[in-house]
Amino acid sequence: YFCCFFFSSRRRHTRQRSVSWARRCVQETGINAEYMGIFQGQQMGRMHSWGKGISRRCLPYKRTPPNWLQLSVQDLCEQICKLARKGMTPSQIGVLLRDSHGIPQVKYITGSKILRILKKHGLGPKIPEDLFHLIKKAVSIRKHLERNRKDKDTKFRLILVESRIHRLARYYRLSEQLPANWKYQSATASALISQVGKQLLHINCIHLLKKKKKKK
Repeated sequence: YFCCFFFSSRRRHTRQRSVSWARRCVQETGINAEYMGIFQGQQMGRMHSWGKGISRRCLPYKRTPPNWLQLSVQDLCEQICKLARKGMTPSQIGVLLRDSHGIPQVKYITGSKILRILKKHGLGPKIPEDLFHLIKKAVSIRKHLERNRKDKDTKFRLILVESRIHRLARYYRLSEQLPANWKYQSATASALISQVGKQLLHINCIHLLKKKKKKK
């Protein structure tokens, strides 16, 4: 008897698919890699699951300030800076203004987003907020792995989180929101998180001291 085995790869079956066709078109036309990188850099987020990502924000249709709002543009900017000096992040400020003052979108009133207002007054965060929270998550996962070395699933999740960190860092370097030589390192990540936390506490203490002096 004579037996014969044929081994085939998926590459042979997907050669004529749309993905391969697009890849061949790019190679034949000679589109610049830097030009393609612009479109790749725009996709900041990354989903490591089978989900389609149906969750979307639902902004109000009207782009004008609401009728019930009594705050002026200057008062609102001062309020934002005051909350930032207390150590609140831009997203926390937005949630507080929405819940306490009924402001759906700061941009519709001031013409600028919260982060741009903070950067204008020199109160912007040194590390972008989404990147900071991802690094914080990676640090907490590493602490968990130090105590539970056999947790393979958490180790895999750490790889996914750190891949998101590298992806976001690349985007922020290209858009010049981070220095060109900035690089995420797991060894110094916890020190970076603690340093940012100390800076927020220092800002909060200065704000409280100024408040006490004004009362005196």
